[in-house]
Amino acid sequence: FLDYLAMPKDDPALAEELVKGIVDGCEQAGCSLTGGETAILPDFYAPGDFDMAGFAVGVVERDDAIDGTHIQPGDAVLGLASTGLHSNGYSLARKIVFDHAKLGVNDHVPELGKTVGEELLTPTRIYVRPVQAVLQHYPVKKRVVRGLAHITGGGIVDNVPRILPPNRRVFVKRGSWPIPPVFPWLQRLGNVAQSEMDRVFNGGIGFVMVVGAYYADSIRDRLAKDGVPAFAIGEVREGEPGVEWVD
Repeated sequence: FLDYLAMPKDDPALAEELVKGIVDGCEQAGCSLTGGETAILPDFYAPGDFDMAGFAVGVVERDDAIDGTHIQPGDAVLGLASTGLHSNGYSLARKIVFDHAKLGVNDHVPELGKTVGEELLTPTRIYVRPVQAVLQHYPVKKRVVRGLAHITGGGIVDNVPRILPPNRRVFVKRGSWPIPPVFPWLQRLGNVAQSEMDRVFNGGIGFVMVVGAYYADSIRDRLAKDGVPAFAIGEVREGEPGVEWVD
């Protein structure tokens, strides 16, 4: 992992706090922090502002890559629980919370049991170690795990189709997993259509695994032991690549 930090002036205390967070994330992912860049740009950033980015690089043997090629009708679709917004949909969330509802970061929201700031700053769950544990138990060459999708911007409807081979369609059952309260809260507060919620937010599912149906329950149990709730949210059928919601 490499990081980039830009600030209007040198601020060692802030930089230390930010890098500490990166280190925590790298430890959760079993990833090395191999370097980074810090830029001081007083003419570009206002006082108190900073810009931070990073990227990870990994290597995998071609035969061990899980690229969705082996997804087939009848496969189970497992959804791994998110911890909240997961760093996506914040443009809409800020518009709803701060511009429309006129709330502040320190305002307490009873239905969330926390302040606005605490909810919006909930860390993103990192799935690396739990998913790797599954892959170590079911080696890639056995083709038990056939597809992996990180549910980021675009939600389930935009991210899952990226891993589907031709003539494979995913049917997702609404109500098959618990929805974190932040999502209905935002939907009600901003009067947001369900179709937009589906395309902007993860809806409580931060990662999707497509697996052989026979192994679905044992994989869910293994993930639960690592502290990640996983739900059977759908199945694969023949059809045009995409996601279809069913009630």
